[in-house]
Amino acid sequence: MQAEKNILSRIQKEFSVMASQDPKDLDFYGKDWTLDCPPNPLAILFPKSTEEVSKILKFCSQENIPIVPSGGRTGLSGGAMATQGELVLSLEKMNKIGKVCTLSRTLIVESGAITEAVHQETAKYNLTWPVDFASKGSSQVGGNISTNAGGVNVIRYGNTRNWVLGLEVVLMNGEVLSINGALEKNNSGIDLRQLFIGSEGILGVITKATLKLVPLEKNKRVFLFGANNLKQAFKICRFTRENNFQLNALELFSGNCREAVSEKMNVQNPFSTAYSWYVLVEIDEKNESAVDQWLVDIFEKSLAEDGLEAKSSEEIIRIWKLREGIAESIGMIGHYHKNDVAVPVDALEDFLEEYNSLVTNEFARLQPYTFGHIGDGNLHINTLKKPDVSEQDFLEDSKELDIKLYILTTKYLGTVSGEHGVGLLKKKHLHYTRSKTEIQIMKEIKKILDPKNLLNPGKVID
Repeated sequence: MQAEKNILSRIQKEFSVMASQDPKDLDFYGKDWTLDCPPNPLAILFPKSTEEVSKILKFCSQENIPIVPSGGRTGLSGGAMATQGELVLSLEKMNKIGKVCTLSRTLIVESGAITEAVHQETAKYNLTWPVDFASKGSSQVGGNISTNAGGVNVIRYGNTRNWVLGLEVVLMNGEVLSINGALEKNNSGIDLRQLFIGSEGILGVITKATLKLVPLEKNKRVFLFGANNLKQAFKICRFTRENNFQLNALELFSGNCREAVSEKMNVQNPFSTAYSWYVLVEIDEKNESAVDQWLVDIFEKSLAEDGLEAKSSEEIIRIWKLREGIAESIGMIGHYHKNDVAVPVDALEDFLEEYNSLVTNEFARLQPYTFGHIGDGNLHINTLKKPDVSEQDFLEDSKELDIKLYILTTKYLGTVSGEHGVGLLKKKHLHYTRSKTEIQIMKEIKKILDPKNLLNPGKVID
């Protein structure tokens, strides 16, 4: 313990960096939204500049001290957990947002900038950074980039990596890399920027980014449909895609997910009847008459049992709350087990039908809550512990279901992690998604950039 205090005092004295060993801070900053791993950090450091980050990493490299980079800690795979006495490097003090350049539609921000704050700043210029999800009020840009965050708009804009032009990254030896700047085109060799995006902080610490912006949607319309069964829900999806609209989002959630949000967040069911499945559609289409006809056709073809269009910004918020409030609402009900898988879009219906059959026939003690991005093939598959099931039985069933789910995902050429990342929790299951050669290449890259394995150790790969 004395040696640990000496290390911290040396860092504070030499670099004048803010630090804390307050038990509340250790608990708060030492974990993310993952519930399965208790935090155990040595201390929390709060650098205010890239220079401070560089000095800290160089010192820790020389002293063999492991570091866990920390953003908004909204991850769900344990990627920001400090469980083995590591130093946590919180980037929250590095939250400066630069000036929007309307000519190039770019914005330079520090990695600790809150995602929603970026949206608020860019909206002043009728622009936005099109990375959007439920945790935007607390997630940070650096974390979004290091996990290649997805979200509700992937069907239109793709993942975070599509909207990052340049990066400033600090390596474990303290060296600072400035990669690509604000260049739209740069065909001069391997794009190292993409190496760090999605690497979950195991290769370097992102301190600054040049973001690519797009105009705010001007013709946004939001619809919600009720379906009696999964087949009907997918008919709505297919018919919508066939119309070739500019889709922002195409989301699916089960009836018990809607019930959880209604009960725990007091969001009323917008329909007089409860349905087994709900489909949320957000369209940004200039041809309003085509959208109107699409809506008429859905009911004339009996593709949906019921449906509505939001008529105000308040109604849009309420409809989206039914989708974005699901994870939090389920957590209020009781202990639940999370999974985040993805398969090719054209295989999603068959995959989900087979998964539902698997749970019904072999895991009757588990209650499934399923929702996700039906438009891009990514599903959040959750199971809740029933009241009459013991904690031990629930955990055993969940682990067994995990394996069968990943085998099923592999059958459909999918992935064990659609957007949450690998972190601690999915590391042992990475082989279901990645070949031995791919995993070995990842390890070799890690050895080159972090030969002592000090940067976010134990995450993604061993």
